[in-house]
Amino acid sequence: MPRFLSFFLCFSLILISFATAQEGFEAGASAVETTPEVFPVRLRSGSSTLVHDPLHARAVAFQNGEGRVAIALVDAIGLSREELDEAKIEAAKATGWQPEEMLIAATHAHTTPGTHGNDPGSVAYREKRFKGMVQSITDAVTSLEPAQVGFGSEDEPSEIRNRRWFLEEGTMPPNPFGEYDKVQMNPGLKNLVKPAAPIDPEICVVDVQTRRGRPLALFANYALHYVGNIPSREVDGREMGMTSADYFGEFARVMPYRIDRTPSEDFVAFMTNGTSGDLNNLPFGIERPFRAPFEQCRIVASKAADAAWRAVRDIEYDGDPIVAIRQREVALEYRRVTEEQVVRAMKTMEQISEKDEELFPKKALQYARNTVKYQTEREPEKVIVQAIRIGDQAICALPFEVLVEIGLELKAKSPFPHTFTIELANGSYGYLPPPNQHELGGYETWIGTSRFVPESSEILVKNLLEMLAELREM
Repeated sequence: MPRFLSFFLCFSLILISFATAQEGFEAGASAVETTPEVFPVRLRSGSSTLVHDPLHARAVAFQNGEGRVAIALVDAIGLSREELDEAKIEAAKATGWQPEEMLIAATHAHTTPGTHGNDPGSVAYREKRFKGMVQSITDAVTSLEPAQVGFGSEDEPSEIRNRRWFLEEGTMPPNPFGEYDKVQMNPGLKNLVKPAAPIDPEICVVDVQTRRGRPLALFANYALHYVGNIPSREVDGREMGMTSADYFGEFARVMPYRIDRTPSEDFVAFMTNGTSGDLNNLPFGIERPFRAPFEQCRIVASKAADAAWRAVRDIEYDGDPIVAIRQREVALEYRRVTEEQVVRAMKTMEQISEKDEELFPKKALQYARNTVKYQTEREPEKVIVQAIRIGDQAICALPFEVLVEIGLELKAKSPFPHTFTIELANGSYGYLPPPNQHELGGYETWIGTSRFVPESSEILVKNLLEMLAELREM
């Protein structure tokens, strides 16, 4: 064989080997700031011109062969399916990925601005948040590089409480319908018997590195509602609340330092919300010292970051994981109310118009209106559920505030060694209680707070388990 031909063949083999090395599993991550710039904005506490800490849209993208998944998290109390469908279409145009390969979820931080108004602050923030979520996915995809990924978990139970409680006999207050539930949400410190359901203390972690071991991204999952206690300030004689990402933003700020003493600016960390519809941070049955504003957010974020650090220490990384996603649209029937309930609701509304509303159970007017509204028959609503596989890690996505027993069931029945659920993903449809919690009543089950028939959770769990089984067969 001529020397030049031998050299050419060797050089070609080197190029082929290099190209092959660049194929396989890749990952990318991005964080885009979405803090409002036009004020005032509308917070739940009222109009505000103050910002305590920045808001973001963060994303991580995974690709292996034809398998693609992008997961984005937005600092928002909730996101409509319509807005998210549009954002996915725009991100698809920019990346060439399909909308069905994308998951976008909200943190449910209650101190993020609303976007439904037509005032300048709401309009500007709506546009900035939308662009931010599109840009975060686009940047994550365009920054793909050869990577490896690992999965772990660690329990952190000390800051989680189930907020639905059985109370001592004779101490249950009436609900807005003038009836008595079997359990109460956020009952305080007195008359407690036992919580209505368990907690899920597991902090699940997906940790991503480059092939050379440089930290690239970490996203975690914790079944805990927002914490709150965000600072406020007096402005023009009024106590004004502040925009904040709650403990989700604080976790994203401190977690890089748990991974690396001097973390790269490119490293992205974020905390997704698990099935926490009935879990929060209030001190039921115990008494804790008063906290300075934002102190409790820092405590929870620091404990969560410590647990994530412990989980990462035991991780074994996979450089060639299967990446796949399944998505289904599932039609759910709206709740139906009886003629008796409607008559009673209309009577309540009539009585409140004639008397002081304070004489009636709290929120009686709001839920009487909900009852009347639900007498109109509606077409079933199609909601998106997703199941994702990244190696041995399974991720379920539901567009609700999901009560914890549903997440625990998915973990127990999943065919994967690691499974968690992201709530408020691909839409926001209120609470999703399992049937046994519907029977107990309480805020999360009331008409309007919970939109769909009691068996809805069972329908969605069945679909998710079927998709997980499909993914496991790959």
